[in-house]
Amino acid sequence: MNFLEIQFQLRGKTLPADHGYALYSAVKQAVQNAGEPLTFSGNIPADVRLCSISGIPDKDGMIYLHRGSRLRLRCPVDQVQLWYQLMQNQVLDIRGHLIRLVQPQLTLPQASETLKARLVTFKLEAIDHPDVPYYFLESCKKGLNRLEINAQASIDSTPEGDLARRTLQVKEKKILGYGVVVEGLSDQDSLKLQWYGLGGRQHFGCGWFYPVREDADAA
Repeated sequence: MNFLEIQFQLRGKTLPADHGYALYSAVKQAVQNAGEPLTFSGNIPADVRLCSISGIPDKDGMIYLHRGSRLRLRCPVDQVQLWYQLMQNQVLDIRGHLIRLVQPQLTLPQASETLKARLVTFKLEAIDHPDVPYYFLESCKKGLNRLEINAQASIDSTPEGDLARRTLQVKEKKILGYGVVVEGLSDQDSLKLQWYGLGGRQHFGCGWFYPVREDADAA
């Protein structure tokens, strides 16, 4: 479980607020265009995690990039050099919004007793049933148990005090999820959760956990 995070500063102005799938598609296109010496067969490996990009929302489905906006990628240490070279100075087209990745930095993951994820998704039978939060938390609990992590998961709330219910657009389908807080983590389990995440669609930015102190940058 030795992994590092690469953070790329951005040159650009705006992005769609819901850009997780489009970001994945743009990175996948960069991999396919690179050809050799990459050994990924034109796909992003399963053990690579992408985080959606933070920004200032305009309440109309867009975000404005700011000085702290970053593209963040976690990968095994033996892939760092490949991703560093591939993505540096790369221009990504995210649904017509162009961003350039510059000045990459490598960071070590930091353990924290409490972690948050902006969006976690599971395969739920229905998304408008009143019991969905219950089944969602049951899925979180099962996910933590599979990872042998002893901690407590809860659904996060918005600044207005509502449940942090969010959706991810993948092609023509909207996928329901929630913001999640996990508390009571040991250092080892904190790093494990940051690596393995919870739920699906992790190539699209879902299940990306970060220390609570980063919360201000995790729009």
